[in-house]
Amino acid sequence: MGSTIQRDKSGIWVVRVFGALRKEELDAVQAAGLEGMGPHESARVLIMVENDFRGWVGDEVWSDMTFFVEHGDRIEKIAIVGDPKWETGMLMFTGAGFRRAPVKYFTREQLAEARNWLL
Repeated sequence: MGSTIQRDKSGIWVVRVFGALRKEELDAVQAAGLEGMGPHESARVLIMVENDFRGWVGDEVWSDMTFFVEHGDRIEKIAIVGDPKWETGMLMFTGAGFRRAPVKYFTREQLAEARNWLL
């Protein structure tokens, strides 16, 4: 299980991923984020990869690109903060290099830098 999403006081959408992430959990977080945004609003996203994150469950369903195709242009920037061992996987998972928005990985010690980069 899981992921959560919350908009902080600076307007950054903070997504936390932990445990074993399932596609339906991510779908719910993405839907909640869309509901919290205005129709023409874009988002700056901070993904926090928690210490207990174990990866993705259900390889066969992750090929669904619907959210990326329909809403990917509404994301301005994505900063990912976590253990360096997740860097390659998270950059691939977020579509770094395939989306218009820049995506950058930071270690936990660089959290303040990640937040500043998003602003």
